[in-house]
Amino acid sequence: MTRHRFALLAALLAAGTATAAACVPLPENAPPSTEEAAPQVIVMGAASTRVLNSDLTDIADADLLFVNAGSSTLVQQLADGAPGDVLLTADQATMDQAVAQGLVTDPQVVATNSMVMVVPAGNPADVGSSDDLADADVVLCDPQVPCGTVSEALIDEQDIDVTPVSLEHSVSDVLGKVVSGEADAGWVYRTDAQAAGNRVEVIDLPGAEAHPNSIVAAVTGSSTDPAAASAFVSLLRSPEAADVWRDHGFTPAES
Repeated sequence: MTRHRFALLAALLAAGTATAAACVPLPENAPPSTEEAAPQVIVMGAASTRVLNSDLTDIADADLLFVNAGSSTLVQQLADGAPGDVLLTADQATMDQAVAQGLVTDPQVVATNSMVMVVPAGNPADVGSSDDLADADVVLCDPQVPCGTVSEALIDEQDIDVTPVSLEHSVSDVLGKVVSGEADAGWVYRTDAQAAGNRVEVIDLPGAEAHPNSIVAAVTGSSTDPAAASAFVSLLRSPEAADVWRDHGFTPAES
């Protein structure tokens, strides 16, 4: 990784985590290792895919480094010159924007997700359905990001009376406000609700299954190892990865 690429990546990871192996010196006169280092692939993944990071690392041949944020934020980071080998968006429309800007090539749908409503454990505001949101403190995603696009469509189609107290740029931020008790309810992906476990209670949203979000992957035009990046995208559509998708509540794409 070049010094410039490393510096840009370090800035992106300010809100995330990275793991580095400790350097252990070889004994004197030890023969040099004949093993080739695994290629490093920087995965710029939509916030909703963060739950997959550990399991994908376990099955990948490459050394994966994840940068998770809202899909539109990731596209903007790529446009601004941020390093990245694979882009993983939470909907087709955002990936189409990346294609239009010449940032990625050959995008492929790798899984789908759907929207649900979550309330804090114990449901202190006694929210039973989307009909109970008129006087509740509800947090939604900003319409600029995929989870917000779906939320806006459901509100219009189902004529839901809701005025959000805040609009977040990441589905993980919506979930965080519900878990912390800052909000009476929030709309997140089913996979986020599953990952939150008993910290939230899940309420189905009418019409949500008609608006599945496609998780779309593509190799970036700026990748320093397009072969390794392409291999990772192929892995995301493999039978092995299908089990990972299902374990976290996604529906894997047919390979």
